[in-house]
Amino acid sequence: MPEATLTSLLEAAFTARQPLIERLQAEDTNGYRLFNGSTEGRPGLTIDRYGDLLLTQTFHEAIDGHDRVEIENFYATALPGLVAVYSDRSHANSRICNPLPAEVLVEAHKPREFHEMGVRYLVQARHAGQDPWLFLDMRAGRRRIMQEAAGKSVLNLFAYTCGAGVVAAKAGATHVVNVDFSESNIKVGKDNARLNDLPIRLRFVQSDAFAAMRQLAGLGQAAMVRGKKMPAFPKLQPHAFDLVFLDPPRYAKSAFGVVDIINDYAALMKLALQCTVEGGTLICCNNAAQISREVWADQLQRCATKAGRTIRELEWITPEEDFPSHDGQPPLKIALLRV
Repeated sequence: MPEATLTSLLEAAFTARQPLIERLQAEDTNGYRLFNGSTEGRPGLTIDRYGDLLLTQTFHEAIDGHDRVEIENFYATALPGLVAVYSDRSHANSRICNPLPAEVLVEAHKPREFHEMGVRYLVQARHAGQDPWLFLDMRAGRRRIMQEAAGKSVLNLFAYTCGAGVVAAKAGATHVVNVDFSESNIKVGKDNARLNDLPIRLRFVQSDAFAAMRQLAGLGQAAMVRGKKMPAFPKLQPHAFDLVFLDPPRYAKSAFGVVDIINDYAALMKLALQCTVEGGTLICCNNAAQISREVWADQLQRCATKAGRTIRELEWITPEEDFPSHDGQPPLKIALLRV
């Protein structure tokens, strides 16, 4: 059987998404994944729409000029008027490594607006970091926050560009705190908040998440640890939240602690639990593909028990249809816990 052409793969993926795209358009969403190569015939290739931006990325090996033209020609017909940008991220640490023609580079550096469930966000194809400013597979998580947040206090940990915090405020949260270590991420988060007519003012805390969680949990963060002076951190008063959203990176290390979602998710979850009111809700995220739902659920349960908290209910939040999974085990796992 001959190998499917790239165009035929793109066409099959686009046809499969038509019911979803119609639903998303009806709710004022124009950001979604058009092609998910790992499950749609071309591993390592992803194609996303963010408003008028068509962003093609490769993570295993670069595509050649012929493939790029094939992709751009297909979507020029299927979704006319989009600006196409290609980023090859197949080198170490997923760093973008391909140059762009001058006129395309100008477009790639432009901040653009797109919409998701009526909420406005900024996106930029190329900037100082590597990723676009909102992860589309987390739409299902943001949708759930929108359903949960009314009348609640919300803590958004590892907030990145604060999408979860903005959507919580839009949905009627009474108090929202976004915590992220990166000044540039917080800046985009503030810009996202300004884009929307929010009923409350969001709080943005530029801090290491461990230092923030320890203080919010009432444990305090020492300025000296084992005789070593800690980096400066903002001082926070103890405060427990009705809804805590925990979306850590795969691995990160600082003077305050190590984020390792494969080997030690419990180090994060225990502190996040201590920031969640009794009877509250903790939404945990894990995007390590090698950890199965079952193994991770067991880790979450053990951690809660050890921390003296009961998980009264666990609900899986599954990425939407633009992120299809062969086996019902998508790499991104989102668990809503009633604790």
